[in-house]
Amino acid sequence: MKDFKIYISIASALLLIYLIAEYNKPVPINWNPTFYYNDKIPFGTYIVYNQLHQLFPDAAIAQTNESIYNALHDSLTASGNYLIITRNVNLNEYDYKEVVKYASAGGSVFIAALSFNDFLRDTLKLSERFEISKKNAELNFTNDQLKSSTPYTFDQALISNNYFDKFDTAKAIVLGTNNFGHATFLDFKFGKGNLFLCANPGVFTNYSILTNQGEIYAAKALSYLPKAKNVYWDELQNGDIPPDESPVRVFLNSPGLQWAYYISLAAILIFVIFEIKRRQRIIPVIEPLRNATLEFVSVVGQVYYEKRNNANIAHKKVLYLLAHLRDEYQVKTSKLDNELVEKLKVKLGLESSFAMELVAYLNYISTQGHVTDRELIELNKMIEKLYKQSA
Repeated sequence: MKDFKIYISIASALLLIYLIAEYNKPVPINWNPTFYYNDKIPFGTYIVYNQLHQLFPDAAIAQTNESIYNALHDSLTASGNYLIITRNVNLNEYDYKEVVKYASAGGSVFIAALSFNDFLRDTLKLSERFEISKKNAELNFTNDQLKSSTPYTFDQALISNNYFDKFDTAKAIVLGTNNFGHATFLDFKFGKGNLFLCANPGVFTNYSILTNQGEIYAAKALSYLPKAKNVYWDELQNGDIPPDESPVRVFLNSPGLQWAYYISLAAILIFVIFEIKRRQRIIPVIEPLRNATLEFVSVVGQVYYEKRNNANIAHKKVLYLLAHLRDEYQVKTSKLDNELVEKLKVKLGLESSFAMELVAYLNYISTQGHVTDRELIELNKMIEKLYKQSA
């Protein structure tokens, strides 16, 4: 008993040491590119979001969790700067029309993304690609006032290696390029405002901003946005919140439908309360039908056994075997001759001696009016051997 207590004490001490070590173990770095404004991980956008008030000191910073169409069409009536920093941007026809309308009225829309959906690609005639190079791409601006004498370098390919492979050169102005000569930052002019597209959202992440190169590049890129009284951060496109895909959103987005929805729920609840009393007799328990397949097979087997009609059983087994050869292997079985032997060897892979023996035995059994137990057993063995060799 004393030894047992010693073992328990040692095991408890080791377990305690393990738990303390696990608790104090450094948390592994999460390199997932979330671009989430509240994430302090390397590829979150916590720093740039919280520095917006310094970049735009006179502006009111607001978040929107609606679609771009709803945000620009219904809610955001004041002009300003609309920011989207995300992995994948997804705008439909109605979103894009509102973006153009918003920019034409004097607003500016800034979109930084690794990939753009097909509608934007077709509309703006652009496509994006990733530099496949042993060396990470270096970024710079085309404007002489912003261009650096030495390009901006980054040690993560996700930050700098994305670029625009194609774009509408008649409408787009190239604001930034990489050292391979590919455009990375575009400006589309609409009326009084602009639509800015950046292929490198990684430069606005925490990992990049904490470096001197990344901080300067991000500040210069955002300096293209004019002074505004309002700055809007798109939570929906930025992936900060999941999109509401529930069918109920159709009712909840309209005050009239919202009240109708609530009244319907209340009416159904009242109906259930008043109708909860049982109005019918207890439904008797009906036993499910039993699977009588095995019993049926047993009965049929017993009938054949009692009749002892071996010839009938043998002839049926031959018929079923020939039908199987026709259906599964498309073998002609009208004649049990040498041609059938060759087919069995080729299509079923049977041994030559066994194929000849089988066909000869089938010929023999088919002509017999009386079959002994031994002959029936021998026929069954040969058929079983055929199935095994052809499997």
